[in-house]
Amino acid sequence: MAEEHDRSMMENLYWWGIPTMFRCPNTGPEGMDIVLAGVPHSTGNGTTERDQHLGPRAVRNISALQRRCHGTFQLDPWASAKIADIGDVPFPRANDNEHCIEQITRFYSDVDASGARPVSVGGDHSITGGIVQALGCGKIAGGEPVSFLHLDAHTDVFTKVDHFLGAKKSAAHWGAYLADQGKVDPKRSMQIGLRGHPRTLDWLEPSYEYGYNVVTMKEFRKRGIEDVVAQSKEVLAGRPVYITFDLDCLDPTIAPAVSNIEPGEKGFDIDEAVGLLHAVRGLNIVGGDVVCMMPTKDSANNITAMTATSILFEMVSMMAENVASGT
Repeated sequence: MAEEHDRSMMENLYWWGIPTMFRCPNTGPEGMDIVLAGVPHSTGNGTTERDQHLGPRAVRNISALQRRCHGTFQLDPWASAKIADIGDVPFPRANDNEHCIEQITRFYSDVDASGARPVSVGGDHSITGGIVQALGCGKIAGGEPVSFLHLDAHTDVFTKVDHFLGAKKSAAHWGAYLADQGKVDPKRSMQIGLRGHPRTLDWLEPSYEYGYNVVTMKEFRKRGIEDVVAQSKEVLAGRPVYITFDLDCLDPTIAPAVSNIEPGEKGFDIDEAVGLLHAVRGLNIVGGDVVCMMPTKDSANNITAMTATSILFEMVSMMAENVASGT
């Protein structure tokens, strides 16, 4: 008993041992129900804020401190599903965005073939394009395009320009080109929390043109979380759901270390964000990601890294609950 106590205490010391996400074993995806992966990519954002590639390392570093059991679900996800940290996508040409997106798709095609459902941490938001090029219409999705639960301050459906500071499959374009490829069904997808300061008054038009179900932050505040959750459940019901969570949807006071931070309007608090994620509890979640963390801008207590890890934990817990229930 004493030895078990000592082991448990050591596992909760984030600064001890070899860091993996949530102290999971570091293995391949074969035989796993859920896999955790890092995508240390930052050339799809096209700005000088390139430190997003350090996000996976920051999450691994701090994740041992986070919860092991989900009190609301009454679930130990690590005992309910076979979960592993499969490491990072390799980027031998890290400054070549288009090559990096190809690398991401190749990596996740192998994950999809294994049947394990991936939960990833980036990296800038261009990683979602590379991941869903593999998962959309793939094995895990049952050959169907995925539907997004997309929480973000920005649309990432930019069609007015063909590249973003040189990056073509950029953090600003994936919502459009994945729809063009038939990898995502916009009409059965939700975009929630959009509040990015517009440079043109038509900034939301591409999302509407593709058919995304858009809930801006102003609309969210007016309607309330229960109404938006109800809409999300209706839109996403019966679909293979992919969750993509940009940390800039959160208020900067709780997630300050974020690329393209949006301070001009209050973002989600953590309870609102978690409540929106729970809209897909019990649905067919095929994967998810958390993106756009800037560890070099984080506070001394690593609050943004801890917040990102908390969001990942919610995704893992919902997916593990599905495994436990045979959903």
